[in-house]
Amino acid sequence: MLKLKEGDLAPDFSLPDQNGETHSLSHHRGERILLYFYPKDDTPGCTKEACGIRDAYADFKENKIKVFGVSVDSVESHGKFAEKYALPFTLLSDADKKAVNEYGVYGKKKFVGREYQGTLRTSFLIDPEGRIAKIYEDVKPEAHAEEILRDFRALKGGAE
Repeated sequence: MLKLKEGDLAPDFSLPDQNGETHSLSHHRGERILLYFYPKDDTPGCTKEACGIRDAYADFKENKIKVFGVSVDSVESHGKFAEKYALPFTLLSDADKKAVNEYGVYGKKKFVGREYQGTLRTSFLIDPEGRIAKIYEDVKPEAHAEEILRDFRALKGGAE
C-alpha cells in the first residue's frame, strides 16, 4: 500500500462521476481540492460525512475548495446517494479500485469482530499546485467538514 505524505504530488486519476462524466485531478490544477474517500454510499457514517460537507458547502465554495467524494460504489449508486441527500458536490466512482490503491486508502478493516478489505475513511486537501497540503486519517464523519474548513483557514493564513 502506497503511503502518501503531506507535500507529495497527489496521484492523478480519471474517474466517472454520478452522472457518468469523467473527471481527472490534473484537469483541476490551479484549484484547491478536497478529495475525500469514504467506504459506502447511504450508510450511517458516510451519510453523516456527506451531509456535513453538504451543509457547509457554501463555506467550501466561498473558500474556492472543489469537493470530490470517492468510493468504490457504482456510478448508479452515487447517483441515488447524491439525489437522496441533495449533495451539491461531485461523487466519483472508483469501481476498479485504482485510486483507492494509489492513495493507499484501501486496506484491512474490522467491524463487529470481522476483518475484511475496504476503503478507509481518509481525506486529502490538495493545493492549487497539485500537492497534498493535509491528510486526514481516522475521520470523524460528523465533525469532518468543520475540521477541514478550520485547517484550510489556518493553512491559508500561513501560506497564501
